[in-house]
Formats: sequence, C-alpha cells, structure tokens
Amino acid sequence: MDTIIQPKVLKGFRDFLPNDEILRSDLISKLTKTYQSFGFVPIDTPVLEYTEILLRKSNGETEKQVFRFEDNGGRDVALRFDLTVPFARYTATHKEELYFPFKRYHIAKVWRGEKPQAGRYREFVQCDFDIVGSDSSTSDFETLALMKFALKSIGVEKVTIHVNHRGIFNKFLALINCAEKSDDILRIVDKLAKEGEEKVFSELTEVCGDSECAKKILSYIKPEENWEKTLLHIEELSGGESEDSKRMKEIYGMMKASGIESAFVLDPSITRGLDYYTGIVYETFLDELPSIGSVCSGGRYDNLAGLYMKDKVPGVGASIGLDRLIAGLTELGIVNKKGSYLDAEIYNCDKNLAVFYQKIAGELRSLGVNVEVFPDCVKMGKQYAVTDKKSIPWGILFSEDDVKNNTLTLKNLTTREQFENISVSEAAQKILCK
Repeated sequence: MDTIIQPKVLKGFRDFLPNDEILRSDLISKLTKTYQSFGFVPIDTPVLEYTEILLRKSNGETEKQVFRFEDNGGRDVALRFDLTVPFARYTATHKEELYFPFKRYHIAKVWRGEKPQAGRYREFVQCDFDIVGSDSSTSDFETLALMKFALKSIGVEKVTIHVNHRGIFNKFLALINCAEKSDDILRIVDKLAKEGEEKVFSELTEVCGDSECAKKILSYIKPEENWEKTLLHIEELSGGESEDSKRMKEIYGMMKASGIESAFVLDPSITRGLDYYTGIVYETFLDELPSIGSVCSGGRYDNLAGLYMKDKVPGVGASIGLDRLIAGLTELGIVNKKGSYLDAEIYNCDKNLAVFYQKIAGELRSLGVNVEVFPDCVKMGKQYAVTDKKSIPWGILFSEDDVKNNTLTLKNLTTREQFENISVSEAAQKILCK
C-alpha cells in the first residue's frame, strides 16, 4: 500500500476557500475599474526574472527576502518581490513600443521570504499603478488621488495617507553633514512607528556617531499641526524653499481644489526603506487599525528605469497590499464574504423533472439571474445545507400545478417568506430587486 502524503502548505503560503477568493476577486474587479477610470492600462510580466535584474538596486534586507535559485539551465533566477522593479525592466525592454507618459496598472502575486504575521505573508497580491515619462506635480497628485479613490471604491474610507518628500529630507541631511549616511538613516527613520523614538534615537546616534545629529533628525521628522506648518518647518531645516518644497505646495493646492486634503497628512518620518525612491513618498493607514501597517504605499522613483537603459524615464506609483488590507478589514468586521455568485438555487425534488428544471434555469438566466440546479435528488435538508454554505439568497421549488402552468414557488432563504405560483419573469424581478 502506498504511503499517503500528508497534505500541508508551506509556511507563509495559503489556500483560499471560495468565500475568501470571491472577496479578493470582487475587490480586484472594483480596483481595476477605478484604475481604468483614471486612464491606466493593464500589463503583465513574468513571475521569474534574472536575479541581477531584481537585485541590482536594493539593500541587504531585500536580498535576504528574495526566493532565489538556479534553474535547470544553470541560470541565477528569482521570484519577483514587488511589481515595480519588473516594471522598470519592462519599460526599458519595450521603450520603443510604448508611448510616454505611460500609465499602467498591474495586479499580481509577489513573493518575499519574510516572517509571516498578521496580514503579512510570503505570497501575496499587490495592486500597482504607475505613471512613467512624466516628472510633474500633476502626476504626483494624480497618483495620490487615485490611492484615495481606489480605496473608496472598495469601501475603505476611514484612512489617512501620510506623505513626505525624500528630496527635502536629503537636503536636510546634507546640511547636517550626514548625506553619505542617508541610506542607513532613512531606513532607521522608517522604523519609527514600529520601534519607537527611543530605539530610533539610539540607532541614529550609532550611525551618525553624534547624539546632537540624532536629535536634529528627530526634530526634523516630527510633524507640526497641519500640512502648511509642517512644510514650512522642514523647508526651513533643509535650507529654505527649493523645487522639491514648491512641488509639495503645488500638490497640496491640488488636494484642496479637489476637496480631498483631509485624507492626507505631511509626515516627515515617512521615508520608505527602498533605495530607489527619490521624490515624494507615501504610506496609507487604516484609521481604526493603524497597527497593521501601511495598506497602500509608494513614491517617485526617477532613477529606477535608468538601471536598465541610458535614457532617464521618471516615474511615480503606488501599490495596494491587498492581503494586508483584507486582513485589516476582516479584523474590523467590515467585509461581507459570500460563498458564490449565485442569486438563486433550483432545488431538485424530483429526478424526473431534470429537463424541466434546466428549462426554467435557462429562462431565468436569459433575464439576468445567476442560477443553478441542484444536481442530485437528495433530501431537502442536505440541499438547504449546501445553499446555506454558498450564501445563496433565493430558493426555487415547484408544485404539481407549477409544473403544469410553468410557474414556480420563490423562497427568500433569509426571511423564509414564500411567493407561490408566480411566473418566471415575476420571480426574476423579485430576485434582481434584491
């Protein structure tokens, strides 16, 4: 007798039952429609890339998290850890076929070998959108606006989007003679919300070799009471008005003109740990569950595509971490899961009526009703149990008179209310009116 293999899933990976996958699919559909309404078009890239493509511009932490191996041809390859770096390679590969500015969205799985925790997995879906070929306040603002509208499209309105500008921060670091340590400083500051001020101060002191320098950085990253005052604060500490601070003023002006400024805060502690960001950066937190971390983040990466080609192609974009977002919404109890896409179930009470059931099902489908016939003539208790698991709202049964008259009995499976001897069209109207 063959040994039975124990069915198990790798740590940090998951199977999805229908109610979870339907929820994820519905959210992706809504996000896709919103991305398209802003003029973004879809692309796709391979899940595997040459390792040198993915890691040419990354820090040591990223390299530790990459799933990397040698394929059958002896090539050093890796699974993509985000969708931005492959997009930079894609832009270089297809630059003659594309038009600029080019606005793309890409919704797909990525892989990172990090420690699994609440809302954080080793295989997860990112919902990216980017604009390349434009270095303007308009493209920066449009990315921020789309973040707001995309989250709203899936029912997420209680969010705060924290915004900063790496360019202004770098000018400040140059003034305090810490420019050469900027990468390390940015990564330490990025841990502020997670590790706290005391730990960050200690790490900054170690990197800077000077506690006074660390104090100056902590002073810089503390936001003031509103956007304008915070911008004035960091502008003064970075040596006065610059093109970067002017850009932030223009973006805020667009926010106010669009009436969405209340969703955004200027937060100098937001730096984003990845090296390729050069301008505006942002992270989004659920107001009622900030502890889960950012559910939508990104920034401007003007030099990233330049890693793969001589021409400089500026870019800005963001990514919604769908799995982390769903975990947060589930914890808050504000997602509705369903077990199928069906509106109604035709119960099988007589195996001799199989053809008749399919006739009624066809008529209902022609009227826009999502319906199925229960395939086996089994006890009604079992049929009800299955439809209950599928969260199907309506049930359809037939009396002898119904079969003769081409009518039916419609049952609301939530309230148990029944509508007897009604026509197929009447049933469809009740079902589709919900």
